[in-house]
Amino acid sequence: MVKSMTGFGRFELSDESKKITVEIKSVNHRYLDMNLKMPKKLNFFEASIRNLLKEYMQRGKVDVFITYEDFTENHYSLHYNREMAASYMKYLKEMADEFSLENDVRISVLSRYPEVLSLEEMEIDEQELWTDLETAIRKAAEGFVEARITEGKRLADDLNAKLDGMLAHVDYIAERAPQIIAEYRKKITERVTEMLSDAKIDEARIMTEVTLFADKICIDEEIVRLRAHVEHTKQTLAEGGSVGRKLDFIAQEMNREANTILSKSNDLITSDHAIDLKTDIEKVREQIQNIE
Repeated sequence: MVKSMTGFGRFELSDESKKITVEIKSVNHRYLDMNLKMPKKLNFFEASIRNLLKEYMQRGKVDVFITYEDFTENHYSLHYNREMAASYMKYLKEMADEFSLENDVRISVLSRYPEVLSLEEMEIDEQELWTDLETAIRKAAEGFVEARITEGKRLADDLNAKLDGMLAHVDYIAERAPQIIAEYRKKITERVTEMLSDAKIDEARIMTEVTLFADKICIDEEIVRLRAHVEHTKQTLAEGGSVGRKLDFIAQEMNREANTILSKSNDLITSDHAIDLKTDIEKVREQIQNIE
């Protein structure tokens, strides 16, 4: 199945101790450009998160937002640095003796000195946290992929309709080609007849001119290749997968063939259809830019 590069997925995992929320959204991009925004305490898992997300996406500018809320009350502990307190007291006593001052340091004052008392975040169970984080990311990614598939189906249907319209132009141009040659033969015969009056017309010379003209405007190869490219595009859409770059290359080839047909055209009607064909190919290329 074909996937769009535009998608959105969200999942929230919560229990009595924490809540993890993951949001994923993406827009078009030539390659995979992943941007993670999450709390610093989760930075340890960044490489694992990126590798995990690559299982669900190959292209697109992807923004991932992860929030983490800790509901526990005991995730911080008060730390008493005895060595630091002893050092403060030692130097304060020396200062008091040296300057003949009263050492009036109280516990309430000493406890405010830097690093005597400090709050430290308790170590977390990384394996348990990763298990929950992985679950939340996978659920959000699954919703994200589902949104891409839904949009991709719409894109594929639209592209197939446009490809059918292109084939209609190609068929008309192919049917029109013999008529152009016949009209040219008729026109050149009328001109020669008018110039020579009652003189005998050299049919062989006229046939030579018509043959040269037919060879000059011949678009048989371009028609065959264009039809092949359209069918190849339809087949690729049906096969699905990460086919955006492949489809873009095929569209470039279709545009090249359409340009050749237009350059060889010596007929206003054919030129109009060739221009319409190029317009449809450009629309197809624009839609292909949305496919992963």
